Order: sequence, then C-alpha cells, then structure tokens
Amino acid sequence: MATRAPSLRSNLSVLFASMRMRLMTISRYPGQLVLDIIIPIVFAAMPILLGRATSGANAGVIFAQNTGTSNYVAYMLIGSSVFTIVSYAFWHIAYWLRWEQETGTLEALYLSPTDRIWVAAGTALYSCLRSLFSALAAYVLGSIILGVKPFEGEVGLAFLFVLSGLVPLYGLTLLFGAVVLKVKEANALINLMQWGVSFLMGVFFPIAVFPPLLRTLALLFPPTWMTNGVRSALLGVGYFFQEWYLDLAVLWAFLLVAPLFGYWVFAKVETSVRSNEGVGQF
Repeated sequence: MATRAPSLRSNLSVLFASMRMRLMTISRYPGQLVLDIIIPIVFAAMPILLGRATSGANAGVIFAQNTGTSNYVAYMLIGSSVFTIVSYAFWHIAYWLRWEQETGTLEALYLSPTDRIWVAAGTALYSCLRSLFSALAAYVLGSIILGVKPFEGEVGLAFLFVLSGLVPLYGLTLLFGAVVLKVKEANALINLMQWGVSFLMGVFFPIAVFPPLLRTLALLFPPTWMTNGVRSALLGVGYFFQEWYLDLAVLWAFLLVAPLFGYWVFAKVETSVRSNEGVGQF
C-alpha cells in the first residue's frame, strides 16, 4: 500500500519545531546574543575611527564625494549590519548540515516521512529571526554610541529591501550547503565565504569603485542589491537603476530564481553523494 505524503500542517509542524528547538538552545546562552550585537559594531567602528583619525573634520566631505552621503558612520553601520544577516544565513545552514553529518542524524532525515527541506526551512527561519534582531540592535546601538541618528529617510522602504533580500539569500545558502555536503567541511568554507561575501557586497565601500568585470559579478549577488537598497532608502546614496522600484524588481527576480536554482543544485549534489560515498561518511 502506498504511503501517504505528510500534510502541509505536519510539514509546518516540523518547520516550527526545528526553529523552536534552536531558539530554545540559543536562549540558554545570553552572552552569545550580546556578542551578536557587539561584533557588528566593532567591525564597523574600525574603519569609522580610522577615517576620523586620518581625515579629521573633513571625513564626511571626502566620503560624500565618493559615495553620495557624508554620513559615513551610518553607511558603514548599515554595511556591517546587513553583512551580519548574510553571514549568519550561510553560517547557520552550513553548520546545521555539517552537524547532522558528524552526528550521523543526516541519514535518519532521509528515513523520516517529512522532507528534509522542512527541517532546513526551520533552521533558516531561526537564522532569519536571530540575525534580524542582532542586525537591527547593532545598527541602533552603534548609531547611538557613534553619535548619529539611526532612522532617517524612508525606513519602511529600507525594511522592504531587507525582507525582499532574505528569500534569495537563503536560496543561495542551498548552493553553499551543496558544497558542504560534497566536500564535508564547514569551517574553512565559512572563513573563505565571509571574506568573499563582504568584498562582493561592498560592506564598507560602493561597488562603483570595482573594475567592470568585478562590478558585474557583485551585481549578480543578491545581498549587494539589499545593502545598496537600504543605504539608498536611509541615506539617499542612489539606487543602481535610479528608482527604488526598479532595484526592488531585481531583488524580486532573484527571489524567484535563487531558491529554485539553489534547491536544484542541492538536490543534484545530494543525489550524487547518496549514490556514491553516502551522506553518513565525514
């Protein structure tokens, strides 16, 4: 007799159970949550203080000539905060997958009636909630500490860019997860990813300074559009296509393509690994 597929309600139950388990775990480590807020501020403070030390009172004027805004403090805090969201997305999915491999529970997921994508979705939802809280708190606290107003410009539009960028971002994490599944390594890949991602999305600088080929590569990375969209909404640095709705349309295109492409690649790699060495070997 054929086995009946789990209902949507059952799958959603798995998703929220996965998210709730991880939220309960991190709630036992409040120090880690504090560090989640402090690290982006420190990360942004280094170039901010360096700029103040080398350019003095003219730092804002010089910065405006290259970026379109004299508020270099908020510019860099936005970059650091969005980078936190992006970094945590890759970090949490990669380490969840690697942890399942090392503990031998990844194989058990394939024997359960629920598709493993719902467990991954629960991990992604947890990662999303944690990173959004950390990024927002870091941006507000960092702005207060460094003496700038955190919310100027179109705040609602800035949040819309962030929310629109989350789906393609987590679609890309499936590509990263496929690499982790294949090479059976997370630490080295995470370290490499963080440097590459921060460079491509222009955490502390506009991608307009890139040579043409590198700029094109950066524009194929959804977080680049998310970062510039938030900066343009709050600081008025200028959208890539001059109008906010055109830039947002690009993010929506990524929203449709990235998850489907990421899942397709992940499924192909997963099938290859299962039919050869198996997912239990690490």
